[in-house]
Amino acid sequence: MTDTEIVGHWGHPQTVERAGSQLHYWTVGPADAPLVVCTHGASMDHRMFEPQRDALLDAGYQLLVWDMRGHGLSKPMGPEFSVAAATDDLRAVLYAAGVNEVTLVGHSFGGFVSQEFIYRYPDRVRALVTIGSSDITASGPNREELLLAASPYLFKALPDSLRRRLVAQTTALRPSVREYAYNATSQLSKDEFYQVWHAVADHPRPEREYQIPCPFLLTHGEKDIVGTIAKHAPAWAEREPNAVYQVIDEAGHNANQDNPRDFNNVLCEFLHEHH
Repeated sequence: MTDTEIVGHWGHPQTVERAGSQLHYWTVGPADAPLVVCTHGASMDHRMFEPQRDALLDAGYQLLVWDMRGHGLSKPMGPEFSVAAATDDLRAVLYAAGVNEVTLVGHSFGGFVSQEFIYRYPDRVRALVTIGSSDITASGPNREELLLAASPYLFKALPDSLRRRLVAQTTALRPSVREYAYNATSQLSKDEFYQVWHAVADHPRPEREYQIPCPFLLTHGEKDIVGTIAKHAPAWAEREPNAVYQVIDEAGHNANQDNPRDFNNVLCEFLHEHH
């Protein structure tokens, strides 16, 4: 990966037809190796995990990445985009790939999907890693909740070109990662982005007392300015008995791309110890 471009080299994708969308996914690595499944955040796509590919393969893992409905190559969006729909999609992808036990890595909204998957199928998940995500079982102060609920309408009022620049600038620190984020979010129409952000603002909260039942690596960038993720992460880590909490230095919301060296070290050390 260079400082001027982030591209994916995942080969030919597999596809799954489900609920009005053609889901695309890619697998690399030995078929008998432990599987790590990476789910991107809202308006990103599978390419955001390119910096983790070689590190995980070298550490002896198989890797699966996919484009959520409406994102990347997984078009059209279909009738619904939500945490529940994306979780059903992930289950369909894993069924098509013929896998059972997995480790889940979720970035931002992908972390919501990963948590919901564990909530439904705890026996299928060996470990969880989140990047710039938040606890789907917790509510913030009323002011934060109101701002989150209003955010889809604020985005809809923006010119599409401004929306793309805003996403890119708030997502990352490095110019190459901002370029990637701009390109990825440009693959969604304004209406598609509006549907996606409604799902972000309306994520489920299954049970107030629910805790992650498996080893859990909670990470975010030191300079993540998206929402209140960095503010509330320490309290989330304290609530989770199985959590390991790591802040990635010199990184924004897409911490795995902004500082892949440090993130990969943290990720591989966690997997080596807990997988």
